[in-house]
Amino acid sequence: HAHVHLLPDPPLAFARAAVWGIDFVCNIIDIHGGEPATFDKLDGWLDEATSRIPQLLNDTQAVVIAGGSEETSSHFPEGCDVDAFAPACPDVSELRAPRVRLAVGCHPHNASHYDEALEAALLERLADPRVCAIGEIGLDYHYDLSPRDVQRDVFRRQLRLAHETGLPVALHIREAHDEAFAILREEGFPEAGTLLHCFDLDWETLEPWVDRGCFVALGGALTFKRCQDTRDAVARTPRNLLLTETDSPYMTPEPMRGMPCGPAHTVFTAACMAEVLGCETEKARSQMLAQIAQNARALLDRPPTAWQIEHAQTAATERNCE
Repeated sequence: HAHVHLLPDPPLAFARAAVWGIDFVCNIIDIHGGEPATFDKLDGWLDEATSRIPQLLNDTQAVVIAGGSEETSSHFPEGCDVDAFAPACPDVSELRAPRVRLAVGCHPHNASHYDEALEAALLERLADPRVCAIGEIGLDYHYDLSPRDVQRDVFRRQLRLAHETGLPVALHIREAHDEAFAILREEGFPEAGTLLHCFDLDWETLEPWVDRGCFVALGGALTFKRCQDTRDAVARTPRNLLLTETDSPYMTPEPMRGMPCGPAHTVFTAACMAEVLGCETEKARSQMLAQIAQNARALLDRPPTAWQIEHAQTAATERNCE
Protein backbone atom coordinates (compact mmCIF):
# COMPACT_ATOMS: atom_id res chain seq x y z
CA HIS A 1 0.00 0.00 0.00
CA ALA A 2 1.75 3.13 -1.24
CA HIS A 3 1.05 6.38 -3.07
CA VAL A 4 4.19 6.28 -5.19
CA HIS A 5 2.84 8.85 -7.65
CA LEU A 6 3.07 11.44 -4.83
CA LEU A 7 6.84 11.00 -4.56
CA PRO A 8 9.07 13.37 -6.57
CA ASP A 9 10.73 10.50 -8.49
CA PRO A 10 8.50 7.40 -8.81
CA PRO A 11 10.98 5.43 -10.99
CA LEU A 12 13.65 5.88 -8.32
CA ALA A 13 11.23 4.68 -5.65
CA PHE A 14 10.51 1.52 -7.64
CA ALA A 15 14.22 0.97 -8.30
CA ARG A 16 14.97 1.29 -4.58
CA ALA A 17 12.20 -1.20 -3.86
CA ALA A 18 13.87 -3.67 -6.20
CA VAL A 19 17.30 -3.23 -4.61
CA TRP A 20 15.87 -3.74 -1.12
CA GLY A 21 13.89 -6.82 -2.11
CA ILE A 22 10.34 -5.43 -2.34
CA ASP A 23 8.81 -7.24 -5.30
CA PHE A 24 5.14 -6.24 -5.04
CA VAL A 25 3.50 -2.83 -4.57
CA CYS A 26 -0.15 -1.84 -4.54
CA ASN A 27 -0.33 1.81 -5.57
CA ILE A 28 -3.37 3.67 -4.23
CA ILE A 29 -5.03 6.39 -6.30
CA ASP A 30 -7.88 8.65 -5.23
CA ILE A 31 -10.49 9.10 -7.93
CA HIS A 32 -10.93 12.75 -6.90
CA GLY A 33 -7.81 14.61 -8.02
CA GLY A 34 -5.52 11.71 -7.17
CA GLU A 35 -3.31 11.84 -10.26
CA PRO A 36 -5.25 9.57 -12.65
CA ALA A 37 -2.38 10.02 -15.13
CA THR A 38 -0.66 7.32 -13.08
CA PHE A 39 -2.54 4.81 -15.23
CA ASP A 40 -0.76 6.15 -18.32
CA LYS A 41 2.63 6.72 -16.70
CA LEU A 42 3.05 3.47 -14.76
CA ASP A 43 4.60 1.31 -17.48
CA GLY A 44 7.11 4.03 -18.31
CA TRP A 45 8.02 4.45 -14.65
CA LEU A 46 8.69 0.72 -14.32
CA ASP A 47 10.80 0.63 -17.48
CA GLU A 48 12.88 3.55 -16.20
CA ALA A 49 13.18 1.91 -12.78
CA THR A 50 14.58 -1.23 -14.39
CA SER A 51 17.17 0.81 -16.30
CA ARG A 52 18.26 2.57 -13.09
CA ILE A 53 18.65 -0.54 -10.94
CA PRO A 54 22.30 -1.34 -11.89
CA GLN A 55 23.62 2.12 -10.97
CA LEU A 56 21.49 2.27 -7.84
CA LEU A 57 22.77 -1.14 -6.75
CA ASN A 58 26.37 -0.02 -7.24
CA ASP A 59 25.78 3.21 -5.35
CA THR A 60 24.00 1.43 -2.49
CA GLN A 61 26.77 -1.15 -2.12
CA ALA A 62 29.40 1.60 -2.08
CA VAL A 63 27.55 3.56 0.58
CA VAL A 64 27.09 0.49 2.78
CA ILE A 65 30.75 -0.48 2.47
CA ALA A 66 31.84 3.04 3.43
CA GLY A 67 29.06 3.52 5.97
CA GLY A 68 31.22 4.99 8.69
CA SER A 69 32.89 7.67 6.61
CA GLU A 70 32.02 11.34 6.67
CA GLU A 71 31.31 11.26 2.93
CA THR A 72 28.47 8.80 3.36
CA SER A 73 27.14 9.58 6.82
CA SER A 74 24.31 11.69 5.41
CA HIS A 75 22.85 8.56 3.81
CA PHE A 76 21.93 7.03 7.17
CA PRO A 77 19.93 8.06 10.23
CA GLU A 78 22.14 8.84 13.19
CA GLY A 79 23.12 5.75 15.15
CA CYS A 80 21.55 3.27 12.73
CA ASP A 81 22.93 -0.13 11.78
CA VAL A 82 24.46 0.46 8.34
CA ASP A 83 24.11 -3.23 7.49
CA ALA A 84 20.34 -2.74 7.47
CA PHE A 85 20.79 -0.83 4.22
CA ALA A 86 22.60 -3.65 2.41
CA PRO A 87 20.94 -4.66 -0.89
CA ALA A 88 18.69 -7.69 -0.67
CA CYS A 89 20.55 -9.31 -3.57
CA PRO A 90 24.02 -8.28 -4.84
CA ASP A 91 23.43 -9.86 -8.26
CA VAL A 92 21.95 -7.23 -10.56
CA SER A 93 20.84 -9.88 -13.05
CA GLU A 94 18.30 -11.11 -10.49
CA LEU A 95 16.79 -7.70 -9.72
CA ARG A 96 13.60 -6.52 -11.36
CA ALA A 97 11.26 -3.61 -10.80
CA PRO A 98 8.43 -4.71 -8.49
CA ARG A 99 5.14 -5.93 -9.81
CA VAL A 100 2.63 -3.11 -9.35
CA ARG A 101 -1.14 -3.32 -9.06
CA LEU A 102 -3.49 -0.38 -8.58
CA ALA A 103 -6.31 0.37 -6.16
CA VAL A 104 -8.77 3.20 -6.79
CA GLY A 105 -11.46 4.70 -4.63
CA CYS A 106 -12.82 7.86 -3.08
CA HIS A 107 -11.13 8.60 0.25
CA PRO A 108 -13.49 9.68 3.05
CA HIS A 109 -11.75 13.07 3.05
CA ASN A 110 -13.15 13.59 -0.46
CA ALA A 111 -16.60 12.12 0.10
CA SER A 112 -18.23 15.53 -0.43
CA HIS A 113 -17.10 15.40 -4.06
CA TYR A 114 -18.67 12.01 -4.77
CA ASP A 115 -21.54 12.15 -7.24
CA GLU A 116 -22.86 10.20 -10.22
CA ALA A 117 -20.15 11.55 -12.50
CA LEU A 118 -17.36 10.64 -10.09
CA GLU A 119 -18.84 7.18 -9.60
CA ALA A 120 -18.93 6.69 -13.38
CA ALA A 121 -15.27 7.72 -13.56
CA LEU A 122 -14.47 5.31 -10.75
CA LEU A 123 -16.23 2.43 -12.51
CA GLU A 124 -14.27 3.17 -15.67
CA ARG A 125 -11.00 2.95 -13.74
CA LEU A 126 -12.07 -0.19 -11.88
CA ALA A 127 -12.49 -1.91 -15.23
CA ASP A 128 -8.73 -1.66 -15.86
CA PRO A 129 -7.33 -5.19 -15.25
CA ARG A 130 -4.39 -3.70 -13.35
CA VAL A 131 -6.85 -2.56 -10.64
CA CYS A 132 -6.96 -5.08 -7.81
CA ALA A 133 -9.05 -3.32 -5.15
CA ILE A 134 -11.34 -0.41 -4.31
CA GLY A 135 -9.60 1.89 -1.88
CA GLU A 136 -8.93 3.77 0.18
CA ILE A 137 -12.55 3.97 1.26
CA GLY A 138 -14.12 4.25 4.69
CA LEU A 139 -14.67 6.79 7.46
CA ASP A 140 -12.40 9.42 8.99
CA TYR A 141 -13.90 11.07 12.07
CA HIS A 142 -10.59 12.60 13.13
CA TYR A 143 -10.32 15.30 10.48
CA ASP A 144 -13.98 15.34 9.37
CA LEU A 145 -13.03 16.89 6.03
CA SER A 146 -16.37 15.67 4.71
CA PRO A 147 -19.60 15.57 6.76
CA ARG A 148 -20.03 12.26 8.54
CA ASP A 149 -23.40 11.47 6.99
CA VAL A 150 -21.87 12.01 3.56
CA GLN A 151 -18.90 9.80 4.44
CA ARG A 152 -21.25 7.02 5.51
CA ASP A 153 -23.29 7.26 2.31
CA VAL A 154 -20.22 7.25 0.06
CA PHE A 155 -18.73 4.35 2.00
CA ARG A 156 -21.92 2.34 1.43
CA ARG A 157 -22.00 3.19 -2.27
CA GLN A 158 -18.45 2.01 -2.78
CA LEU A 159 -19.04 -1.20 -0.82
CA ARG A 160 -21.87 -1.90 -3.24
CA LEU A 161 -19.44 -1.35 -6.10
CA ALA A 162 -17.15 -3.93 -4.51
CA HIS A 163 -20.00 -6.46 -4.58
CA GLU A 164 -20.78 -5.54 -8.19
CA THR A 165 -17.21 -5.71 -9.46
CA GLY A 166 -15.96 -8.63 -7.36
CA LEU A 167 -13.05 -6.59 -6.03
CA PRO A 168 -11.75 -6.44 -2.44
CA VAL A 169 -11.74 -3.19 -0.47
CA ALA A 170 -8.89 -1.35 1.25
CA LEU A 171 -10.25 0.59 4.20
CA HIS A 172 -9.19 3.89 5.74
CA ILE A 173 -10.83 3.98 9.16
CA ARG A 174 -9.95 6.60 11.77
CA GLU A 175 -11.81 7.04 15.06
CA ALA A 176 -14.79 5.23 13.50
CA HIS A 177 -14.02 1.50 13.67
CA ASP A 178 -17.29 0.50 15.37
CA GLU A 179 -19.44 2.43 12.93
CA ALA A 180 -17.48 1.21 9.90
CA PHE A 181 -17.82 -2.37 11.10
CA ALA A 182 -21.57 -1.93 11.55
CA ILE A 183 -21.90 -0.59 7.99
CA LEU A 184 -19.93 -3.54 6.63
CA ARG A 185 -22.21 -5.96 8.45
CA GLU A 186 -25.26 -4.24 6.95
CA GLU A 187 -23.87 -3.99 3.41
CA GLY A 188 -22.00 -7.30 3.56
CA PHE A 189 -18.27 -7.85 3.77
CA PRO A 190 -17.02 -8.16 0.16
CA GLU A 191 -16.46 -11.78 -0.84
CA ALA A 192 -13.12 -10.85 -2.40
CA GLY A 193 -11.81 -9.61 0.94
CA THR A 194 -11.47 -6.64 3.25
CA LEU A 195 -8.15 -5.00 4.14
CA LEU A 196 -7.86 -2.82 7.24
CA HIS A 197 -5.22 -0.34 6.11
CA CYS A 198 -2.67 1.32 8.40
CA PHE A 199 -3.83 -0.24 11.64
CA ASP A 200 -2.29 1.35 14.76
CA LEU A 201 -4.68 0.55 17.62
CA ASP A 202 -5.16 -2.27 20.14
CA TRP A 203 -6.42 -5.86 20.17
CA GLU A 204 -9.85 -4.90 21.52
CA THR A 205 -10.39 -2.78 18.40
CA LEU A 206 -8.87 -5.33 16.04
CA GLU A 207 -10.44 -8.55 17.33
CA PRO A 208 -13.87 -8.26 15.63
CA TRP A 209 -12.19 -7.56 12.30
CA VAL A 210 -9.94 -10.58 12.68
CA ASP A 211 -12.93 -12.70 13.63
CA ARG A 212 -14.51 -11.74 10.28
CA GLY A 213 -11.37 -12.79 8.42
CA CYS A 214 -10.27 -9.27 7.49
CA PHE A 215 -6.67 -8.71 6.49
CA VAL A 216 -4.65 -6.29 8.61
CA ALA A 217 -1.96 -4.09 7.06
CA LEU A 218 0.79 -2.70 9.28
CA GLY A 219 2.87 0.27 8.24
CA GLY A 220 5.46 2.49 9.86
CA ALA A 221 3.31 2.98 12.96
CA LEU A 222 4.20 -0.56 14.04
CA THR A 223 7.74 0.68 14.73
CA PHE A 224 6.69 3.77 16.73
CA LYS A 225 7.40 3.80 20.46
CA ARG A 226 3.79 4.79 21.26
CA CYS A 227 2.37 1.74 19.49
CA GLN A 228 3.07 -1.08 21.93
CA ASP A 229 -0.66 -1.87 21.97
CA THR A 230 -0.48 -2.37 18.22
CA ARG A 231 2.50 -4.70 18.52
CA ASP A 232 0.61 -6.69 21.16
CA ALA A 233 -2.38 -6.91 18.81
CA VAL A 234 -0.21 -8.11 15.93
CA ALA A 235 1.22 -10.85 18.13
CA ARG A 236 -2.35 -12.17 18.58
CA THR A 237 -3.35 -11.94 14.90
CA PRO A 238 -3.27 -15.07 12.70
CA ARG A 239 -0.30 -14.79 10.36
CA ASN A 240 -2.42 -15.57 7.31
CA LEU A 241 -4.19 -12.21 7.82
CA LEU A 242 -1.11 -9.97 8.18
CA LEU A 243 0.34 -7.64 5.52
CA THR A 244 3.08 -5.03 5.56
CA GLU A 245 2.81 -1.63 3.90
CA THR A 246 4.27 1.85 3.94
CA ASP A 247 1.51 4.34 3.05
CA SER A 248 4.35 6.06 1.19
CA PRO A 249 5.13 8.99 1.25
CA TYR A 250 3.61 9.04 4.75
CA MET A 251 4.16 7.12 8.01
CA THR A 252 7.92 6.60 7.62
CA PRO A 253 9.07 3.81 9.97
CA GLU A 254 11.88 3.94 12.46
CA PRO A 255 14.78 4.46 12.01
CA MET A 256 13.91 6.64 8.98
CA ARG A 257 11.48 9.05 10.68
CA GLY A 258 11.79 12.57 9.35
CA MET A 259 12.32 11.68 5.70
CA PRO A 260 9.82 10.84 2.94
CA CYS A 261 8.70 7.23 2.99
CA GLY A 262 9.13 4.94 -0.02
CA PRO A 263 7.99 1.36 -0.71
CA ALA A 264 11.50 0.15 0.11
CA HIS A 265 10.99 1.20 3.74
CA THR A 266 8.71 -1.82 4.13
CA VAL A 267 11.86 -3.72 5.15
CA PHE A 268 11.95 -1.90 8.49
CA THR A 269 8.31 -2.63 9.26
CA ALA A 270 8.83 -6.27 8.26
CA ALA A 271 11.84 -6.50 10.56
CA CYS A 272 9.76 -5.11 13.44
CA MET A 273 6.95 -7.55 12.67
CA ALA A 274 9.41 -10.46 12.73
CA GLU A 275 10.53 -9.35 16.18
CA VAL A 276 6.95 -8.98 17.42
CA LEU A 277 6.11 -12.48 16.17
CA GLY A 278 9.17 -14.00 17.82
CA CYS A 279 10.95 -14.96 14.60
CA GLU A 280 14.43 -15.25 16.06
CA THR A 281 16.12 -17.45 13.43
CA GLU A 282 16.76 -16.70 9.77
CA LYS A 283 14.53 -19.64 8.85
CA ALA A 284 11.67 -18.31 10.99
CA ARG A 285 12.02 -14.84 9.47
CA SER A 286 12.05 -16.28 5.94
CA GLN A 287 8.92 -18.29 6.63
CA MET A 288 7.17 -15.24 8.04
CA LEU A 289 8.11 -13.10 5.04
CA ALA A 290 6.94 -15.81 2.66
CA GLN A 291 3.60 -15.92 4.47
CA ILE A 292 3.22 -12.13 4.32
CA ALA A 293 4.04 -12.13 0.59
CA GLN A 294 1.55 -14.93 -0.01
CA ASN A 295 -1.14 -12.99 1.87
CA ALA A 296 -0.56 -9.87 -0.22
CA ARG A 297 -0.56 -11.74 -3.52
CA ALA A 298 -3.65 -13.75 -2.64
CA LEU A 299 -5.62 -10.61 -1.84
CA LEU A 300 -4.20 -8.03 -4.23
CA ASP A 301 -2.65 -9.86 -7.18
CA ARG A 302 -5.50 -11.99 -8.47
CA PRO A 303 -6.54 -12.39 -12.12
CA PRO A 304 -9.14 -9.94 -13.47
CA THR A 305 -12.60 -10.42 -12.01
CA ALA A 306 -15.49 -11.70 -14.11
CA TRP A 307 -16.88 -8.14 -14.09
CA GLN A 308 -13.59 -6.74 -15.42
CA ILE A 309 -13.42 -9.39 -18.14
CA GLU A 310 -16.99 -8.72 -19.20
CA HIS A 311 -16.37 -4.98 -19.25
CA ALA A 312 -13.26 -5.47 -21.43
CA GLN A 313 -15.17 -7.66 -23.88
CA THR A 314 -17.98 -5.12 -24.12
CA ALA A 315 -15.52 -2.28 -24.70
CA ALA A 316 -13.75 -4.29 -27.43
CA THR A 317 -17.05 -5.03 -29.17
CA GLU A 318 -18.01 -1.35 -29.08
CA ARG A 319 -14.64 -0.36 -30.60
CA ASN A 320 -15.05 -2.88 -33.40
CA CYS A 321 -18.48 -1.51 -34.21
CA GLU A 322 -17.31 2.09 -34.57
